[in-house]
Amino acid sequence: MADKLQLQTLLQSQTQARSLHEISALLSGSVAERTLRRWLVDLVEQGKVQRVGQSRSVKYLWSSQSQSPEFKFLAGKSSAQVTAILKQIRDLWTHTSTALEGNTLSLGDTHFLLEEGLTISGKPIREHQEIIGHATAIELIYRAIGKQVDADLCFELHKAIQSERIFDIDKPYGAWKVQPNGTYIVDENNKQVYIEYAEPFYVGKLMAEVFEEINQLSTAGLTLENAHLAYAKIHAAIAHIHPFWDGNGRIARLLANLPLLNSGLPPIVIPNENRRQYIQLLAKYELKVGQLTTQTGVWPQPELLTEFSAFCQSCYQATLDIVK
Repeated sequence: MADKLQLQTLLQSQTQARSLHEISALLSGSVAERTLRRWLVDLVEQGKVQRVGQSRSVKYLWSSQSQSPEFKFLAGKSSAQVTAILKQIRDLWTHTSTALEGNTLSLGDTHFLLEEGLTISGKPIREHQEIIGHATAIELIYRAIGKQVDADLCFELHKAIQSERIFDIDKPYGAWKVQPNGTYIVDENNKQVYIEYAEPFYVGKLMAEVFEEINQLSTAGLTLENAHLAYAKIHAAIAHIHPFWDGNGRIARLLANLPLLNSGLPPIVIPNENRRQYIQLLAKYELKVGQLTTQTGVWPQPELLTEFSAFCQSCYQATLDIVK
């Protein structure tokens, strides 16, 4: 089910005013018309959305006057360039991160959905919702620039990326996992191995350690030369803890970019073409380190991050090319 933040993200992506009926369709009808109308009225009163037209012909348009976060890596560029670059980053980041998890919409499909607000023929509604949800999560990350990161932000990110709300006590929505989780992989010796992620009762304390590190790195003044090290450290930690029942990879790729954005740098995206190498490097690290507990801490052997860090550095060029 969509929420008000997803509605805001959707409206921000539109280049023209949309009617209530059109907005409802773009949200796949997941919000009752009465609720959607109330949300739109609230946004108009807050000055975030403009109401265009009268009576049955009324349409809604995101206000360009709404405050946006400061992106230091876009300093010196015109407003038109800033808008274009942020949309390119949004599309690429959303496409690659969802594609890594199996979403079949192409980069072109992603752009078309977020820019034009139209669905892609022959593609599942769930995949459309994943795209809109991830774009919403990026907006949450941007709003967190300059602020302290905590569990509340993490929970909001989890809610944003869920394509639907599942009412299952074993699959918490916007909360830490309650059941142990893990995955089978084939290691470099061609043997099947099971990776156990952190037990649920350790998650809160381990993630608090991650948040503390994110907040410290966010004030460390990262540069293009060492940004990948910070990104890899946070990314690998969240993936290794696996704090949620679902969506851990997307959340890791989102939160790991906050120290970069806070240092005035563009985000790193992992190309979906490198999916196999990406999964293998993370699995290799997790196997060598072993299961995390509060006794081991989040980074018991940080020197083992070298290979994954180098991989992340090689992925940085994609967004650097967009900014240039």
